[in-house]
Amino acid sequence: MLVLRLLNVVAPAYFLCISLVTFVLQIFLFIPSMFKDPSTTPLFSPALLHGALFLFLSANALGNYVLVIQSSPEDLGKGLNLGKGAEVVADWLDGSRSPGSALPSTHFCRLCARVTQRHDHHCFFTGNCIGSRNMRNFIMFCLYTSLACLDSLVAGMAYISAALSMSFANPLAFLTLLPHSISQFFSGALLSSEMFVILMLYLWLGIGLACAGFCCHQMLLILRGQTRYQVRKGMAVRARPWRENLQEVFGKRWLLGLLMPVLNVGSDYRRQKEK
Repeated sequence: MLVLRLLNVVAPAYFLCISLVTFVLQIFLFIPSMFKDPSTTPLFSPALLHGALFLFLSANALGNYVLVIQSSPEDLGKGLNLGKGAEVVADWLDGSRSPGSALPSTHFCRLCARVTQRHDHHCFFTGNCIGSRNMRNFIMFCLYTSLACLDSLVAGMAYISAALSMSFANPLAFLTLLPHSISQFFSGALLSSEMFVILMLYLWLGIGLACAGFCCHQMLLILRGQTRYQVRKGMAVRARPWRENLQEVFGKRWLLGLLMPVLNVGSDYRRQKEK
């Protein structure tokens, strides 16, 4: 448990550090390198469009990340008809209350010390549980993080291609880039800044693919009306049309949440709480 609590603190700090490094590299290295002559740069130049795209992706990723953290799991005993908070906590901790006794897939997380309705999993990179309140923001966070990483990967490859006068037309060039760069770095033929960018390329690729895969897996569970917690515990779910399952998570104003970070407006969960 101590290791998990430590990971719950270290993982968000690691993510924020990677985000800051990515932002600095994009703004102060990649984007300026795209301008050949700033005085004659047209309004809709590729460099300006890339900068606007990166800022849009970064703002959505960071905004949804903040909303995932702010939209904490339910306070104990509030809005879930679980009785008094202290009694509920005692029941959950001593095991006398089964996980599904209050509401379907309701779960008490020891790390958060709170109850989550429609609990999916505990995300260490946000230090928070993912449930009905922040599922939509979590998916948007994964989506825009993957897009921002892949955008940084393309910009970084363009920068390395120009700096080292090499081509990535051959797919094997990217696979062999790291071993060749390490040997050149220790021989003094490669600058430390260029070596750092090359290491970041592989980090962006890994994070981008991981977030994209996790987002696709999460969307598949939503279409089926399931959560990871329900799958792990073998809980049966009521069969519903996939459109209803999507609307329950994304709400009717899904397009607004796709373009900018917003809370779960218009969802069935919000309407139930207002009643």
